[in-house]
Amino acid sequence: MPEPKAASFPKIRGALKFYQIASIVTGVMLLLLLAEMILKYSPIHVELFAGGSGGLLWFADVIVGDGCQWYSLFFPGGMGCELTSVGDGTNISLLILVAHGWFYVVYLFAIFRLWSLMRWPFARFILLALGGVIPALSFIMEVRVSREVKAYLASREAAMAADPSTGSGTESHNQEAAR
Repeated sequence: MPEPKAASFPKIRGALKFYQIASIVTGVMLLLLLAEMILKYSPIHVELFAGGSGGLLWFADVIVGDGCQWYSLFFPGGMGCELTSVGDGTNISLLILVAHGWFYVVYLFAIFRLWSLMRWPFARFILLALGGVIPALSFIMEVRVSREVKAYLASREAAMAADPSTGSGTESHNQEAAR
């Protein structure tokens, strides 16, 4: 695999910071989404609402239709199983769902940017993308990737300081451009 150019190190640092923020936000949103799904599809059957008749924040029941079996809740809307929310006001559960979806798109952009600057293999991109859909994986990956990228940049900069001829190749490129 080709290595990142020394000229792109500042961009890599910026992409890493953006990835760290996106990873944490996406991970938190995924955990909130997981909690929302457990509340809605477990035997508790509630959704979180803001405002409306229940007050500032409150849980409203979700009515499970007659055609629902315990296993049909794994297929919402499928197998003749209907779930009906009786809450009024702003459905916070739905907002969590939509917000996680949009933050996941931002997260994908962040990992694509870091992945392309670091010139990693495609399998690494897939592993990073899974961090936004597997609960807690984004936190684990954020720590590992941050540590790895920082160590890589530090080692490359130390090697370049010790032997300037191992630089990014921009010197030879500039010499060729001057000819």
